[in-house]
Amino acid sequence: MERLEIRQAVPADYDWILDVNEKNVEVLAPMDMDKLKLFAEKMADMLLVIEEEGEKAAFLIALREGCSLYDSENYRWFCDKYEKFLYIDRIVIAEGFRGRGIGREIYRYVFDYARANGVSFVTAEIDTIPYNGPSLKFHEAMGFREVGTQYVRNGAVRVSLQEAAL
Repeated sequence: MERLEIRQAVPADYDWILDVNEKNVEVLAPMDMDKLKLFAEKMADMLLVIEEEGEKAAFLIALREGCSLYDSENYRWFCDKYEKFLYIDRIVIAEGFRGRGIGREIYRYVFDYARANGVSFVTAEIDTIPYNGPSLKFHEAMGFREVGTQYVRNGAVRVSLQEAAL
């Protein structure tokens, strides 16, 4: 997919990342500038921006196991169960760029990265209450399977905890 450029995010991308995150916050955890900078500087193994023909189209944040600074209940669940993994904290495709195969291309990149770094599992969680059907269907098509469920955010959200074995 030559029209896509996948690159490390830089500080000039941060306002755009926060804006896209906020527009999709109903299926994501909220994020402010301090948290984004913490991801960028100390926590994230991958903080990517994906451009399509020069326009920002998506971003991804992924972490390896063992990040003591990250307090996500879902990330901690995977830490308790897996020795080595790459955790997709969030992947967001901006409105207007969905349905073009960008998500599949990002995951191919992530899977290649994981394999190159000796990681056999890519993990993620998808909301089931509220129901995020498109994400569940997409992750299934990419080879993910459910390995657990849990309630988070004081019981307001139920997630499907999933892995893709590489």
